[in-house]
Amino acid sequence: MPRSLVLANGNFLIGLDHRAQVRDFYFPYVGMENHTGGKFLHRLGVWVENSFSWLDDPAWQISSVYRTDSLATDITAAHPGLQIKLNFTDVVYNEKDIFIRCISVSNTADRPRLVKLFFNQQFEIYESFRRDTALFEPQNHVILHYEGRRVFLVNTLLDDRSFDEYSTGLFNLENREGTFKDAEDGTLSQNPIEHGQVDSVIGVHLNLDAGKSRVMYYWITASKFMEEALTLNRYVLESTPQHLIDSTYNFWHAWTNRRETDFRDLPVPVVDLFKKSLLIIRAHADGRGGIIASSDSDLLQYGLDTYGYVWPRDGAISAMALDRAGDYEVAQRFFEFCHSVINPGGFFMHKYRVDQSLGSSWHPWVRNGQPQLPIQEDETALVVYALWQHYQSTRNLEFIEAHYNSLIKKASDFLVSYRYPATGLPKSSYDIWEEKYGTSTYTSATVYGALKAAGNLAEILGKKDQAARYLAAASEIKTGILTHLYDPKDGYFYKMINYSADPPVIDRTVDISGVYGIFKFGLLGPSDEKLTRALSFTLFRLGLTTLVGGVARYEGDAYYKKDPSLPGNPWFIATLWLAQYYLTQAEKPADLAAVRRLLSWTAKHATPAGLLSEQLDPHTGEQISASPLTWSHSEFVITVLDYLDKLKLLD
Repeated sequence: MPRSLVLANGNFLIGLDHRAQVRDFYFPYVGMENHTGGKFLHRLGVWVENSFSWLDDPAWQISSVYRTDSLATDITAAHPGLQIKLNFTDVVYNEKDIFIRCISVSNTADRPRLVKLFFNQQFEIYESFRRDTALFEPQNHVILHYEGRRVFLVNTLLDDRSFDEYSTGLFNLENREGTFKDAEDGTLSQNPIEHGQVDSVIGVHLNLDAGKSRVMYYWITASKFMEEALTLNRYVLESTPQHLIDSTYNFWHAWTNRRETDFRDLPVPVVDLFKKSLLIIRAHADGRGGIIASSDSDLLQYGLDTYGYVWPRDGAISAMALDRAGDYEVAQRFFEFCHSVINPGGFFMHKYRVDQSLGSSWHPWVRNGQPQLPIQEDETALVVYALWQHYQSTRNLEFIEAHYNSLIKKASDFLVSYRYPATGLPKSSYDIWEEKYGTSTYTSATVYGALKAAGNLAEILGKKDQAARYLAAASEIKTGILTHLYDPKDGYFYKMINYSADPPVIDRTVDISGVYGIFKFGLLGPSDEKLTRALSFTLFRLGLTTLVGGVARYEGDAYYKKDPSLPGNPWFIATLWLAQYYLTQAEKPADLAAVRRLLSWTAKHATPAGLLSEQLDPHTGEQISASPLTWSHSEFVITVLDYLDKLKLLD
């Protein structure tokens, strides 16, 4: 189940599912070390009048959204049978690593009752059950889960007192479901310590008059040392949980609105999604620079890995979106991350973990017995291109100069040299979708755009010989694309050519990334016949006519495919690329109606909380694969800002 809400502060990320339960618990990195292991959860249950229900009971009617313009939740959970209503406001405190829940508990019955709330914590510290310990610490009256330098402290506050009951024990081991089962009779066994594969439960008792409510707080502090965890607990008590919640809400609200933007005629749902998209991208930015693709760990249930990595491509697109929106600091930290991980040869590998180590990969280092670079060259190109965009947004020449030789020049020299002399095109690498090996139109277009950008930066810094070299190589790539990757008969751009085969093999699959690369990186002007013809041909083949609509990535896309009669599922990215193309064609304000429709389409298919996944079911509109996906949100931000810029230009 895709995540309903994500909360983060650069070190600590919490993912909540559609039942308001904690599913992802990342610390001390965003997207790395998920201490719920991607398969466990933190439950919340209610006992009243000898009846018990966890929030994953379908009888709970739950609505999960964000508070306006903030990484703070607004969750309502009502159980008609129990006659109990819960209202949550949750945050990850922006200044320290503390997850806080404010819960208003309402008794909707016509009589006073004793209500008990039970909180269950399931940790898989370091993503391994070895050596975990859960215990009750009596001096501070808290629950501690720890292993090595990972310590998680659990506490509550109701008026002036902490939780009333507790227990620790084993779960999913030795035929034991978990200590959470101990709560279901309304009384905990008070077991003070357990080690191994352990969970814990705490209980809070509330006496509620008929139709009345009471407010309580629950929090988890995350730290590397026991004393630090206890210090953070004292900090919460002294500052008060409500003050920390209010402070966090105010911070994110101010961050979201720090740039005054006139949204003109854009519908309210589009504006709301724009702001939420900025928050989602920011939540996936680790404090040390990496921007992960997604924090959704549910893919572990169906595959071999998650999207919790830094793809230089996805990160570069997110950095460009943040730069365009005025968050230059996060974008700059991403480029510094890239500066630290670039290969001495001048290229980026497939993906990285946020601690700058190499991520998992399926790209082989040898093909047909011969060594090959296991790379997607567009990732290297997009970082260079994004640095040019960063300079245009910030005019921070000192930053560019500081990273020129060791990042920009290093990468650009690689892009120039990694080409086939006979065609001028880039040598083979894996395509944008990470599946096929060859020289793709999209990758070639990104290399063209990157070398144009590098030439501009070199020219600004007075490096005229280098500028001339980069611009000459870009010109050769453009000629190569138009000569070898364009089909003049059908009027479209090939997906790729594989020059590793003899003779070279042309992949004629219609893929929207090819024509997108042509107009995005300026190889052809908006009115060029080749471009307009190619777009029409591509849209005819990939535009979906189902009730959901949207645009598929390419013909025969089998990834999570729902209907074999269709070219593929609709992707937010591909559909927003179409909107960006329409912007290049607009000559008067009325021409922008098609763009507004696609922006509204995107907002319509977001979750109630404003999250965008990778793709949709073509018939039901259900979100498929990772959610939230930062790439989808970044393309939405870029499209909205492109729309507003175009509207100003046409006024």
